[in-house]
Amino acid sequence: MKRPWNLPNIPVYSLATYVGDQVNMNICTYVSAVSMHPKRYMVAVYHHTKSLENISKSKTAILQILSQQHISLVNTLGKRSGIRYDKQSYLRKKHLLEDWNGRNVLKNCAGLLELEKLWAKDAGDHTMFLFDVKSFQTNHDEVLMLDDLREKKLVSI
Repeated sequence: MKRPWNLPNIPVYSLATYVGDQVNMNICTYVSAVSMHPKRYMVAVYHHTKSLENISKSKTAILQILSQQHISLVNTLGKRSGIRYDKQSYLRKKHLLEDWNGRNVLKNCAGLLELEKLWAKDAGDHTMFLFDVKSFQTNHDEVLMLDDLREKKLVSI
């Protein structure tokens, strides 16, 4: 039997964080819209990661709602450390990046949200960030879901 927090089937996101023109991307599921007006999101970022280093130095990030076609990137973005592995070079070589609002993002995301950091709070093994949504774009509704990762045995829950 699953534990209560593993019951919901939720979207899979990637938080694109930037230092200068360098991007790092992760996999995250601890994400939630928390306000309608203004539109705000909470995103929890795992400790000791390049994503946490980057967002700690920056005021902005892009939250990418992943699509079904991104399932092959889960191991690279979620299980490889950006501290030791250049994810941007990998994604560029595979021709998986495009420009959105002047930033590198994954091609064919279901949706994109440009975020501005309001505050951060330690939350155990993650740091929780509250962001304002500055702009957004919806591309399609073929969202990669946590159950897709479970079925492919990319996560164990």
